[in-house]
Amino acid sequence: MLLRWYGNFRFFTRTFILTLKPMHKRIAEIQSYLQHNDHSLAVRRILDASLDTADLSLLKEAIQVSQLYRQYKEAGLPPSFFETANTLLNKINNVTERFTESTRLLVTATEIGKTYGSGNFSLKPISLQVKTGDVLGIVGENGNGKTTLLRCMAGQLALDSGELHFPQLQNPDHYEIKHQLAFIPQRIPKWYGQLKDNLHFSAAISGVKGEENTVMVDFMLERLDLTPYAHLTWNQISSGYRTRFEIARILLQKPKLLILDEPLANLDINAQQSILTDLRFMAKSVHNPMGILLSSQQLHEVEKIADTVLLIKKGSCLFRTGEQEKTATAFVIELETTANRDQLLTVLAAQGELQFNGGFYTINSATLPAQEILTKLVTAGIPISYFRDITHSTKRFI
Repeated sequence: MLLRWYGNFRFFTRTFILTLKPMHKRIAEIQSYLQHNDHSLAVRRILDASLDTADLSLLKEAIQVSQLYRQYKEAGLPPSFFETANTLLNKINNVTERFTESTRLLVTATEIGKTYGSGNFSLKPISLQVKTGDVLGIVGENGNGKTTLLRCMAGQLALDSGELHFPQLQNPDHYEIKHQLAFIPQRIPKWYGQLKDNLHFSAAISGVKGEENTVMVDFMLERLDLTPYAHLTWNQISSGYRTRFEIARILLQKPKLLILDEPLANLDINAQQSILTDLRFMAKSVHNPMGILLSSQQLHEVEKIADTVLLIKKGSCLFRTGEQEKTATAFVIELETTANRDQLLTVLAAQGELQFNGGFYTINSATLPAQEILTKLVTAGIPISYFRDITHSTKRFI
């Protein structure tokens, strides 16, 4: 395997610059969340905004706001919660110096490939790149090469062809490479002792000590909804919260490239989108901007938050969002309805093809976009329980 690295990841240190307008916008968004009862999202974004100020006292106040929210969210939030939250937002808004970081290229993979010794599977040459702030999703069915690709990117598998180039490091040893890159497998390795103690240890070995260690661990516990489980052990928490723990542990080490294999596999439906949204926010944090590479079978959820999505099938990159040569030549719709095929064909009036997989219909039309199809169905009184435009989705290739 060929590796080339230039620069030094340790250049990503605390830099302060006047950056008021972006924070003004973020504060306005958070206030809108509070106003429209999106309280959970508001609290998470308050935590993020306080972290980006590089002010430990403000981060402590944000943790208190989060704790207040957890205390009263079931019974109803008191006026004091909103007063405390808005007071903190005003303080954050008045900070004139905070973390900042320009976008940087983290990794370029050029035609990397891998063939297993048995010859039963081969990852065909694939090229990709990840920058700070990027979320790149690898989607596809089981056994098609998603994990192989991620393990190649993480340096866990030797490449048979191609090259990995990390521009921010200059002639590092293996330890330096691993120090800047984190890989979270689908099956989380078992840990021992209490959850919170493990987080303190993870922060300490990354050089975070003293009061900062305490505050950062409390921050991660609140940010990933782990505080109620802080004093529990491996056997006392669910697989979903083990995944949350592993993400918290890794984030305390401030990686520049985070690679996650099927992070949604052990999460319920509500938690899946929450975690993905949080990962996107964290990737774009100016406190520790990073690139994220993740795999999943949850196509729609990943497509909502990823900057780029690659569909892997039989070891090959079948589709990559944004590729001009593979843009859709027809409009494609998924539809779930109690209406029968004849009723739908009547509505389409020979302007579309219809397929049924036993659960929902797929409509392909060269002339009718999603809005027109929906209008025709509603006008005809067709009952609709699910409707989705997948014209530009990887789903249309599966």
